[in-house]
Amino acid sequence: MLRSIAVLLSFAVLTCGVHAETYPSKPVTLVVPFAAGGTVNMMGRLVAAQISEKLGQPVVVDNKAGAGGVIGASIVAKAAPDGYTLLLGSMGQAVQPLLSRKLPYDPKKLVPIVLFSTVTNVLAVPKNSPVHNVAELISYSKAHPGKLNMASAGMGSINHLIGELFMSRTGARFVHVPYKGASPAGVDLLSGQVQLMFANLPNVLPYAKSGELRILAVASDKRDPAIPEVPTFTEAGVKDMVVESWYGLMAPAGTPSDVIRKLQDAVLTATKDKRFIAQLAEQGARPYPGTSDDMTKLFAKESKRWGEVINHGRISLD
Repeated sequence: MLRSIAVLLSFAVLTCGVHAETYPSKPVTLVVPFAAGGTVNMMGRLVAAQISEKLGQPVVVDNKAGAGGVIGASIVAKAAPDGYTLLLGSMGQAVQPLLSRKLPYDPKKLVPIVLFSTVTNVLAVPKNSPVHNVAELISYSKAHPGKLNMASAGMGSINHLIGELFMSRTGARFVHVPYKGASPAGVDLLSGQVQLMFANLPNVLPYAKSGELRILAVASDKRDPAIPEVPTFTEAGVKDMVVESWYGLMAPAGTPSDVIRKLQDAVLTATKDKRFIAQLAEQGARPYPGTSDDMTKLFAKESKRWGEVINHGRISLD
């Protein structure tokens, strides 16, 4: 029996070594849980190119939009834990268990791999909006209840939750209009079909520069270099509105630790690469390197913060 156990252990060690040495031996799929065109999609494509370059295999981005990111997360949670199906993770995976008791997947079936970028969030309105600053928006919403529609990338998305946070801080009231991603939401914002949106800066910056949208405030602790004329929410009179959107990678639980390390090392190396940093900057993003442990801690922090907002707004996916 002892000899049999020794043989099995030797085989396990050998198999693990072989796995580490050969991964990846075929294309990897990176599931982006939102529609093409938004910041999440662009972050996914940028990091996919880096992984492909550093590990020597194609990384195919597969957009699986819907239910505020739940559909894409569910697909990855149920995939084989072999490192060939990954998820572009964000705050959404931290809050989804708080939004629904009937998720089509077990959140424990997803594990963090690495953090790699962060972007600023802003409040944007169409060019023909009657409001020109945050104070006017708050006053207008109170004087015209039910008249301001707020677009988001989906129920429980970062856009939605920042809006709920803003309403709880100011007493303003908006009608939430969820979409299947930031891109289609942005299209209706541009056309004036909806009256405001809390958005990732990269999604709206080109339109703000062209005058098609107005950005009223940034959700950072300091002004953004891309739009230095725009005040922070604190400067605009709204406290506790610092909300950065962060992005990372996740994998099905049970994915071999050597695969996790290999992916983590590849991405962390990329966050130091000047070309990748420049590519992020072009999209209004910045490197935000973090290990799987860092990502786990961030999930716990976000869960506590947004749990209060979700309870206050009585938000649910059920």
